[in-house]
Amino acid sequence: MLDLTYETPKPKVIAGATGDWELVIGLEVHAQVASNAKLFSGASTAFGAEPNSNVAFVDAAMPGMLPVINEGCVALAVKTGLGLKAQINLKSAFDRKNYFYPDLPQGYQISQLYHPIVGEGEVLVDMAPGIARRVRIERIHLEQDAGKSIHDMDPNLSFVDLNRTGVALMEIVSRPDIRGPEEAAAYVGKLRQIMRYLGTCNGDMQNGNLRADVNVSVCRPGDYEKYEASQDFSHLGTRCEIKNMNSMRFIQAAIEYEARRQIAILEDGGSVTQETRLYDPDKGETRSMRSKEEAHDYRYFPCPDLLPLEIEQGWVDDIAASLPELPDAKKARFVSEYGMTEYDAGVLTADVANAAYFEEVASGRDGKLAANWVINELFGRLKKEDHDITESPVSAAQLGQIIELIGSDTISGKIAKDVFEIAYTTGRDPAEIVETEGMKQVTDTGAIEAAVDQVIADNPAQVEKAKANPKLAGWFVGQVMKATGGKANPKAVNELVGKKLGL
Repeated sequence: MLDLTYETPKPKVIAGATGDWELVIGLEVHAQVASNAKLFSGASTAFGAEPNSNVAFVDAAMPGMLPVINEGCVALAVKTGLGLKAQINLKSAFDRKNYFYPDLPQGYQISQLYHPIVGEGEVLVDMAPGIARRVRIERIHLEQDAGKSIHDMDPNLSFVDLNRTGVALMEIVSRPDIRGPEEAAAYVGKLRQIMRYLGTCNGDMQNGNLRADVNVSVCRPGDYEKYEASQDFSHLGTRCEIKNMNSMRFIQAAIEYEARRQIAILEDGGSVTQETRLYDPDKGETRSMRSKEEAHDYRYFPCPDLLPLEIEQGWVDDIAASLPELPDAKKARFVSEYGMTEYDAGVLTADVANAAYFEEVASGRDGKLAANWVINELFGRLKKEDHDITESPVSAAQLGQIIELIGSDTISGKIAKDVFEIAYTTGRDPAEIVETEGMKQVTDTGAIEAAVDQVIADNPAQVEKAKANPKLAGWFVGQVMKATGGKANPKAVNELVGKKLGL
């Protein structure tokens, strides 16, 4: 682990007319399980298929059709729980959550209310180097997704696409530990990062594979500490839930607006109504959707079509043994093994593909130099062109060649940037570029010395100035590099210039 003392960030404080207010936030994150088949049927989960083409009889609630649990989805839920350091419940059960929506053909959703598959866990959310928030996970349960109502295809009709119906979701429920909009977005980002490392959810928010329901309330300073001591939720104020958030930026904006809305109501002498709200990104505001339902409103009862789910500890242990190195552990190892900063390690481990690319570049080479090139040169160029690491025209092996060429003094750092540019735009191997383009660094001290002597002889006035002000020696270095086409070894040039000028 990182040898650091983490400092808990301060809660977000909003100044009101009657005093300060603090935010209290809890999230319910719905993560689509990375399975090719649905939770209770063999229908495909492929995104972008023709409407109603990925629908089995059980998804469409045809009479007599019974759900059959997908073992792979259960395994991925367990794997997620283990990745979040959570308790795995060897016995869980499914319930029916009853409500009517046009895109819910059964008239109920199969979920887990009373006996979830995963119990309490935690996530450490890095806010800045040395500053983190510990967010407690209350539970993770498996449930099936609903379909999708479509209202923009006809001015008079609405349509229903049942392709998502029955897709397996993990609902990850946090405790109300999050104290600000930035923390909420960082928490969702950390969950997504962990699940991508685990391979249990691809985290694609644009396609709806990761969505968050955000519960927001406000309280006076000191009230949260009272809740912590007593676990009495009345200290936290009445919460409102903002449904189906699928953007980090919108999550932050919605929380900010909702908190200020609630503060305005309370300071005006009113009371906040517990309800479900939607965020309108065009107007930058939340609006009421419906009154907030409680569990009893859904008339939950055990699903009669599914037996309790019982799993063996040995099976869980096998899954635990297969866990990959997770982000926090990888970040700590990068700091320790490669001697880089915590910030750089965080950048490189933010995505599992980025981390794998870097490790291939750094293997057997200078890790700090490799990190510098991957972060500043490659990532910078990819970001500029709106590409990710999977679209990089420079392979890890090719960038590794550049690191080797620098390390062996075959090319200088300046020449390396030219080599990188050619490799990036043409796909050619750096070693071949250096050889055929005549870009090898000049290391012959005799040739470098001759160039230094010539520059000094041609600029006697500048020599006197440099002797009076040694900082001007850099001008001679630049002139020598220019005279040698940038191929002279910079270290040798600096040493010879200083020696010749008597500095």
